[in-house]
Amino acid sequence: MERNTVPQEYYDENFIPGTTNIYTGAAHDNGEGKGSLTSSKSLKRDTKTGLVLMPQPSDSPNDPLNWTSSRKIWHLTLLSFITALTAATSNDAGAAQDSLNQFYGISYDAMNTGAGVLFIFIGWSCLFFAPASSLYGRRITYLVCLTCGTLGCVWFALSRRTADTIWSQMFVGISEACAEAQVQQSLSDVFFQNDLGSVLTIYILATSVGTFLGPLIAHIIAEDMTFRWVGWWGAIICGVTVLVLYFGCEETVFDRQLYNRILEAKVVDDSSLTLEEEKIKKEEAPLSDADDDADADTSSMEKRASERNFLEREISQKLIKIDQESNTEKPKSYCERIRIITPAPYLEGLGFQQYLKRFLVYFKVFTLPAVWLSGLLWGLQDAYMTFFLTTQDTFFYDPPWNKSETGVAVMNVATLIGAILGCIMSGIFSDKHVVWIAKRHEGVMEPEYRLYLLFITLIISPVGLIMFGVGAENQWPWQCIYVGLGFIGFGWGSIGDTAMSYLMDAYPDIVIQGMVGVSIINNTLACIFTFVCSLWLESSGTANTYIALAVIDFVTIAGIIPFLYFGKYFRKRTRGLYLSMVELTQGMG
Repeated sequence: MERNTVPQEYYDENFIPGTTNIYTGAAHDNGEGKGSLTSSKSLKRDTKTGLVLMPQPSDSPNDPLNWTSSRKIWHLTLLSFITALTAATSNDAGAAQDSLNQFYGISYDAMNTGAGVLFIFIGWSCLFFAPASSLYGRRITYLVCLTCGTLGCVWFALSRRTADTIWSQMFVGISEACAEAQVQQSLSDVFFQNDLGSVLTIYILATSVGTFLGPLIAHIIAEDMTFRWVGWWGAIICGVTVLVLYFGCEETVFDRQLYNRILEAKVVDDSSLTLEEEKIKKEEAPLSDADDDADADTSSMEKRASERNFLEREISQKLIKIDQESNTEKPKSYCERIRIITPAPYLEGLGFQQYLKRFLVYFKVFTLPAVWLSGLLWGLQDAYMTFFLTTQDTFFYDPPWNKSETGVAVMNVATLIGAILGCIMSGIFSDKHVVWIAKRHEGVMEPEYRLYLLFITLIISPVGLIMFGVGAENQWPWQCIYVGLGFIGFGWGSIGDTAMSYLMDAYPDIVIQGMVGVSIINNTLACIFTFVCSLWLESSGTANTYIALAVIDFVTIAGIIPFLYFGKYFRKRTRGLYLSMVELTQGMG
């Protein structure tokens, strides 16, 4: 029996997805830029800032928003490690390219094909796992993905044929799918929207560490222990991580709206049932009509008792367990918190039909303008990485640089430093900047406030592409090359953080659906550029190619300008689609 657990204010005619008031907690606008709800003392607030917590936590000890700080930090640490690990294993195949070519004649084009397969399975696997996470819990997707990563690394370690190097990347790509959308969903389960930018900073940093340091570590392993140990170490670490996740990663699914509705219904039902019982006990009229009335009241009481029993069964079996003496909720046991599968309260049977319905509806996210903005911004950053890694291999082994394979891989440290700075700007500073703007607008916060800081990146990122690409071809001083890489990394970090936090702010109750859309756009672009990269560099020349990339980068980031003007209009126009997806996500379909 599926129930409407969507907040009623979402059906208000003034409701606009993403528009909130940091003082009142209003989730909609009255048309004058002010939240249409008044401040309420009952709203839970941040003890330091006094701002309303979004989303509002329940009173349940099992609500992840109510977890202790140490419990939240542990969960964030696990998710960050998964993110860094899967990013590293997805980028370490290049360390074995020369050896595979030398010993088995596997061409570099075949390795590029493997990279294309990797990107396709990263993006499209998200679409298959996302519906499952809403029906069966988050944990199962992490365990399945990391198990696939272990298999992929073992297959790569045993590679002897071209097919091995290509299809092993399929399993490695599946492993990273959980970090592309699932991690963001889990973070939104555990942390308040007020801290979203800062938390995503850690996520993007983890992605950056795996992406930029993964190849360096892989090169060191290949030189010291042969290329096969790149795969073996990946398999060992992935396998150990599966065990740690099984015993140490708690389930974060919690239907807050359903919890509150059931408790309210239980209180009302208990109260009305007690009144009817007292009424019937006072009935002493001997007439048959009075007896009939008593029978009718008894029947009504029995009906309410039946409804109460249904609610209590639903509570005990699917959502919460109530202590009969204190009438308070019992915290879940350790075994319950680490169940492989945690069925959703609205799961019907095995949920196959529900899964299929959700799978098909997920394609609707491509009609949301914010998904395309975030996907293009983040996806092109991945594409630029393909170009600068190819350029490093082309120029920096030769004079005047004469770098070794490890030396070339060390160059990515400059990119990582830039990414860290970009994450800090678009994460930690962005949280404070957004609140500052909201206070100047009587507490009304719009997701588009996140985009303003990208005007800094609008200059830095294209300049970095020109400094590195043109500098590599024309042998500019090494300081210019490294600063260029740092600027490229700054664009990677700041754009990644902003793209995700903007989308999660704009459509907060369909985080995983939005991230699936971004991942598909992102990895499809990365796949396309993987195949055209070498051809473009050869036909246009390195300098001209990077100038063209800088123009594309500038124009794409400048795409934030129309969203600053029309972003709220776009969100208002997509209100109906957003509501339909929220209803489906929360068990109505």
